[in-house]
Order: sequence, then C-alpha cells, then structure tokens
Amino acid sequence: MRRFAPFLVVLTLYCSALGRDAFDNWISATVLPSVLPETSVEVRDRNNQLLRAYTVEDGRWRLVVNTEQVDRRYLEMLIAYEDKRFFSHSGVDPFAVLRAAKQALTTGEIVSGASTLTMQVARLLEQSGTGAWRGKLRQMRVALRLEQVLSKGEILNLYLMLAPFGGNIEGIRAATLSYFGKEPRRLTAAEAALLVALPQAPEARRPDNNKSEAKKARQIVLDRLIATSLVSSEEARTAHLEPALTARKPFPKLAPHLSDRARRGAPEALVHRLTIEAGLQKRAEVLARASVQNKAERLSIAMVLADHQTGEVIAHVGSGGYSDTQGRQGFIDMTRALRSPGSTLKPLVYGLAFDQGLAHPASLINDRPVAFGNYAPQNFDGAFRGELRVDDALRQSLNLPVVLLLEELGPARLMSALGKAGLEAKVPGGKPGLAIALGGVGTTLEGLVQLYAGLAQGGKKRSLNWGFDTDHKTQERFLSPAAAWQVSHILAGLPPPERAAQMRLAYKTGTSYGHRDAWAIGFDGRYVAGVWIGRPDGTPVPGAFGGDLAAPILFELVGLVSDQAIPLPPPPPETLLLETSELPQPLRRFKGRRAVFQAAPDAPKLAFPPNGARLAKSEEGLIVKVRDGRPPFTWLANGAPILRMVHSREAQLPLTEEGYVQLSVIDRDGRSARANVRLD
Repeated sequence: MRRFAPFLVVLTLYCSALGRDAFDNWISATVLPSVLPETSVEVRDRNNQLLRAYTVEDGRWRLVVNTEQVDRRYLEMLIAYEDKRFFSHSGVDPFAVLRAAKQALTTGEIVSGASTLTMQVARLLEQSGTGAWRGKLRQMRVALRLEQVLSKGEILNLYLMLAPFGGNIEGIRAATLSYFGKEPRRLTAAEAALLVALPQAPEARRPDNNKSEAKKARQIVLDRLIATSLVSSEEARTAHLEPALTARKPFPKLAPHLSDRARRGAPEALVHRLTIEAGLQKRAEVLARASVQNKAERLSIAMVLADHQTGEVIAHVGSGGYSDTQGRQGFIDMTRALRSPGSTLKPLVYGLAFDQGLAHPASLINDRPVAFGNYAPQNFDGAFRGELRVDDALRQSLNLPVVLLLEELGPARLMSALGKAGLEAKVPGGKPGLAIALGGVGTTLEGLVQLYAGLAQGGKKRSLNWGFDTDHKTQERFLSPAAAWQVSHILAGLPPPERAAQMRLAYKTGTSYGHRDAWAIGFDGRYVAGVWIGRPDGTPVPGAFGGDLAAPILFELVGLVSDQAIPLPPPPPETLLLETSELPQPLRRFKGRRAVFQAAPDAPKLAFPPNGARLAKSEEGLIVKVRDGRPPFTWLANGAPILRMVHSREAQLPLTEEGYVQLSVIDRDGRSARANVRLD
C-alpha cells in the first residue's frame, strides 16, 4: 500500500482538479442576464441636483446610483446585516449555506436563506423567485459567474440600483427620494436601518402602507447591529422614537417643460444637464402658481429668467401648473408659443431710429392723429399728447410716434434687426407692415427675452442657452452700443409698478390687441427676465394690461435672484448726451417724409365744423371756428370767398341751402385748412 500511496494522492488531486475545472467551465458557460438594467432618465440642474426623473418602461422608478453617492454607514450596515463576508466569498458563502442547512435540519423549516448580496443581485437581474431549490441553484450559478466578470463594487452598485423598496420603487436613490425626499448621501441611523430592512419584505414593510411593521423591522436591524459597533445602544433607543413615514413624497418635477424638451432633443441620453438652478426654479414655480391662482378662468403664465452676461437660463416656467386640472392647459409651454408682443418691440424701433440719425432721445416728436393710408392707429387711451420728447414718447408707450419712426425706417429694417437679434417673428400674410411696431407680428417669450438680453449687452445678439451648449459663434450686432444704451437708459427711467420692489430695472410692458396677452420684459446689469400672462387658447382676458398684471411679477421674479438690481453700465464714449436745445438743428424735431406734405404746427385748423359733419341748416347761417393761424382770415364756400378780413376766430357764414359744402379758411400768410360738410 505504501508503494501506491503517492499514486493515490496524485490521482485524488488529479480528479479534484478535473472536477474543479469542470465546475469552473460550467460556471463560465453560464448565460448571464443583462447587467445593464434600464434606468430612469434624469434631468439635473447646474449643480447636478435632480430636477426631474422619468419612470422606466414598466412604470418603475429606478435611478442610476453608485457607492460614492450613498451614505457610507448605510453600506456598512447593509453588509453587516445581509452578507458580512461579502468581500471575501466568491458569490456563494459556504458558511452561510452550512448554517442554513443545519438550521433547516434542526428545526424542520427554513430559518435563513443563505442568500448573499451577489445571489440577491442574480435574482433581481433575472426577476426570479426566492423559495424553490431550483431557483436557488440558478441564483448560485449566476452569482458565481457575476463574481467572475464583475468587481465587488460593480455588484454592490447593481444591488443599490435594483433592490425593491415597495410599490414601484427600486434602488436606494428612488427609495430615499420617495420616502425621505432627499438623496441617499446623508442618512440617519433610523433611515439607514429601514432601508436595510425593506428589501427583505418590501410590500409588508412599506412605511406608507404598514407603519407598525416598518418600525418593527427597522428596530430589529438596529438592535442586531449593536454588536457590530455600527450602531450604539443609545442610537438604537432614540431611533425607535423617530416617526415612520405615512405617505410617499412626490419625485421632483422642476422645470417640466424644459425637461421634456431636453429629452425630446436627445432621446438616447440618460442624463440631461440644464443651466437651471433648482432652488431658484422652485421659487419661480411657486410665484407662477400664486400669480394665477384665483385669477380669471383658464389664465396661464410663463416666465424666463437668464444671466445675459453668459446667456444661461436659470429659471424657466412654461405654465402656471404642469398638471393643472382647471382648464389652464398647463402642459403647453407658453414660453415658445407665438403671440402678439404688444408694445414690447417699440424699444427696438426707437433704437434703430437713433442709429439711423432720425431722432435722439431729446428730439421732439408730434403725437397727433395720422392716417397711413387705410391704417389709422390710435393710442391705447384714445388721447393725443401733441409735441413731446422722444424719450417721453417711449416711456409713455405712445403709438403714433413709434409708427411715424417705423414709416421712416421701413418695416423690413425692423424685421432684419429682429432676425439679427435671434428673435423669430411670424408676420400674418408674410408681408410686414407698419402694424408690426404695435404687435402685429407673432413672437415668443423666449425670443423677446433674448432680444432684451441683446439690448442689455449693448446691441449685440446674446443667444440664450439652457443645456450648457453655449453658442461660440460670432454674436451679430443689431444696434450700436450708443443706441442700445440710450434705449436702456430710457426704459430704466420708468418707475417700478405699484406694490413692486423698489429696484431699478430697464423694462417695457405690452398688451396685445383685445387684451389677449400681457407682457413685461426687463433687465438690470446682469439678469434679464420676461413674463407673459394670458390664455393658451388666445381668447381675450378683459381688463388685462401688461403694466398691471405682468410688471409686478417681473420685479418679483428678478427679486428671487437678487434683492438689489445690479446697476446698468455707463454710456459708451460716443453717446451724444445733450438736451433738445443743444442738439444739431436737424435732430431737434423729428420730421419724417410726411413733413413735406404736412402743414406747419401753427397753421390754421378748422375747429368747427369737423370734416364729414352733417349739420342742420339755419336761417341765421353756419357758425364756423378756426384755431391757430394768423388773422385776418378769409372764409370760402366751394372755392368762392364769402367773408374777408375777419380778425375774429369765430364767424357766421351765410349758408342756408341744403347740400354738400367744402369750407376753406386762409390766414394772412396764405396757409389754409378745409373740411367737407353737409347741411340738411
């Protein structure tokens, strides 16, 4: 036998090696399920904070996570409680298997399952059951194979991503966001213990469904871990007093419209980074909801706040409530809807007029009734101010002066400047007319904010971006620095709205025809913001004015980022800072192409009767009145003189016959006025 002993040893070792090799080959031949499970698409802010997440295809919340993002003590508690030899075994813990077998033989029932964390990952990847012995063998085989192809850290990451925590919650990040409203980076001992216990019986121990079972399971974990020194006796006692949750918290849904846009733009991406700042975004959304609450039916709101120095959008609100159920159509992103801009394009018209040398802020311009063919615009209040300074005309948002300026510039020049500023404008019928100065064009809130960002940047296009895709192309200039500063300085002279913060913003309001849109756009030395209020379906909102509705919200919006407005820059060196009397003669008074055909301001005008009047005939004749002009006056009827050398501004003409009469009056200097009337 001694002669054969070495041979037997060699044979035993050889058979063992053959068995080991066969076993290794069997494990290596294991077909693994995908180790790249589908995870929720995430949208994060500029500081990597979660703005919004989307469920995976089967409606579950499952977020990407790794051990670096998770509280270190939770990981230690998990391993100590679930699989204390995790870092030393190769997927199956033989000591745990022997212990489980002994307990089963002794008690006649399964006391512990001997599942390692790797085996649990195998089960979760294959979505298999836990009880049947065939299932256990399969989990062991997959676990052993996982240990061959993945590191311990990668296996732990899979557990942190796939572990069930009740309902449609999978993974540690989804669990802490849903139950605690926070990321898993910092957890209390009680929170960590509950998260260790939940995956063992996720439905039975859900704190939102079974508060008592959740607290009981949490305490069992804490008490058992006292022996490991991971939890002190005092912590275990005080953790019992920490209340269990009674309801799940909603997942973040900040900047929902912008998040949807980012996802549509890059559907293959799992993470989208936006320039939005989460805390500021949350406050802006609260402001938006409060601004339309208890207001007119179906009223919506949109807001954009950006840093015009970088072009980065830091708050973006597409409606007063993304999931609004009050008929406000909150799912529509009104920052991109084409609407009439009202008076918000007027500053650009004035800036172009300054650039072309047609006017200066101190120039005088006449606000009086003018007809441009069949187009006869009026001021919003129906009144006219006569001659006033150009800067006052802009601050008062008068309609006639800006149309006079645009007639001289030409609508095409305004459309070209809008394009250079990056604002997309749609003209009804495709042919721009003078009405575009007063809102006869379709624009978006985002486009208007970009236009005003360009004004704040000295007349140079400033592209807005919200996804860290900064436009490095040359920024086209649409106004000179001097003209942009002059417009900004005029707008900064407007007083803040009533009940608004007393900060100095360069801002402009606007109200579209029929009160369908109320606007306020403005900026300080760093931030630019815009507010739109109206109904998404375009129906009128009676009594809605930009100055009353939108302007106070604009000031609140800018106030969210800064209590004090950042000062505007000083004027460029080439800016002409003069009063009216100091201007060159051609700039003192605006005289457009109509000046050749217009009467002088002091020329005679028929005060009565007005042109087109129908008057009752009288035996005493017709009373007529003239204002302005220099007496004596000559009065004519149908071209024939009937009164001469009249020094009074009122006269009685001997007209007693029925019919149409053309009345004319000529002053001493030969200047005339006329009117056509009918006597009945």
